[in-house]
Amino acid sequence: MAHRDQQRGLRWLTEAGTAVRRAGLPGVKAAGRREATSTLHLRRSQEPPAGLGPTAAHPGARLPEGLALLTVVRSRGADGRDGYRLDGRCGSLTVTCEAGPTRRTAPAVSLANLRQGDGEYPSEVLRGIRLWSENQGPLARWLNRIRARYGTALRLIVWDDTGYELPWELFWLPEDPDLAVHEGLLGASVAMTRWTTVHDADQHLPRESEHCRGGILGYLHRDMTDDGTVFASYTHRMHREMTSFLDALNGLADPTGLVYMGCHGAYGDTVTRLRLGERTWAEFNGEKMDVLGRDRSLVCLNACHSGRFVDNRAQGEEALRGFAELFLRKGAGGCIVTAGKVGDAEARALVRRLVRDVAAQPQYPVAEKLRAFRARAVEEFGPLSAVPSVHRDDGTVDAPGQKRVLRLLYAFMFHFYGHPLTRLQLTAPLRDTAEGSGR
Repeated sequence: MAHRDQQRGLRWLTEAGTAVRRAGLPGVKAAGRREATSTLHLRRSQEPPAGLGPTAAHPGARLPEGLALLTVVRSRGADGRDGYRLDGRCGSLTVTCEAGPTRRTAPAVSLANLRQGDGEYPSEVLRGIRLWSENQGPLARWLNRIRARYGTALRLIVWDDTGYELPWELFWLPEDPDLAVHEGLLGASVAMTRWTTVHDADQHLPRESEHCRGGILGYLHRDMTDDGTVFASYTHRMHREMTSFLDALNGLADPTGLVYMGCHGAYGDTVTRLRLGERTWAEFNGEKMDVLGRDRSLVCLNACHSGRFVDNRAQGEEALRGFAELFLRKGAGGCIVTAGKVGDAEARALVRRLVRDVAAQPQYPVAEKLRAFRARAVEEFGPLSAVPSVHRDDGTVDAPGQKRVLRLLYAFMFHFYGHPLTRLQLTAPLRDTAEGSGR
């Protein structure tokens, strides 16, 4: 019986079809915890805040009002076990959480676990993320306080250099009636971005003044040509061959606001196993990509695993390497990537909708459009207190319920590396623009 149930479970997604319904199942009760190793500071800064300006800033620089920075670094707890340390600051509100029993590597909450057929059940991943969030009491209280103080003007940068694939966009914020803030998921409640250390480049915090303007330069694998329909009304050069795309990326004369890649991605435990389309990480790393350095273009990688990092000790360096770090180092003004496998048609439709929304309203920062995109996914999901169970009463897997949770998690799998005020303004063609020579 156990074997048969396991086999039924592995087939839950393929048998789900497209049927999706809302389930009214009992919610998961919160369990707050206190930790002696964490401290929440509510003290006044000694100096007034100052803007970052148009150039790079050190992570210790003063921040403008309403901009919050959460840094996450690898650290070992008092018991010597691997974990991470949190440091958050926003105006006069700061928080510090040392590595400890509830700040471990947490591989079970990574969105990379969402694999069709042989992956974890989506509802179990979501419940695991909620437990992980509930264990971060001081951090949750700091986030609620800065939400209450700055409201919709709050902007958050999460600089995570752990490589632990922690799902910050899905951090579960508790309700706090005293502060008049509601329960919610961080990435749907706050305009937030991610950041990582950019190696071999004089850049610390992301530049504030990015405004990505121009046409679109793209590469579309033959399986993803539908992505090109999103850009039909803008100046665009879409390539079907990687060689011609890279040639254009190294020297296209036209101003480029967006570099878009719709292709398959591959991930492994070493940098040599990272791949986009037909090129490895090292092959991309050897390209100049002059267009990025000249135009500070926004890069969007609609490819599985494009947002994952590898600890590159195997090549003799203490560094996290991945495609987000690579394109930022080459000069990108920001980078949208995916945190795991999003290869099915539904997920690709989601990213097309996201890019369409970002492009259609250039007056809004990319981070704000992402927040609205996720908030819409939460609204479509229904009450967060009603996460479907894995099994029905008859012992069968609730495939439609799991599909509904998966759709929610997919919407939070698109991460943006850059400044929270970065905007994208695409240009419309003066005449029909021919596709690139790599058709």
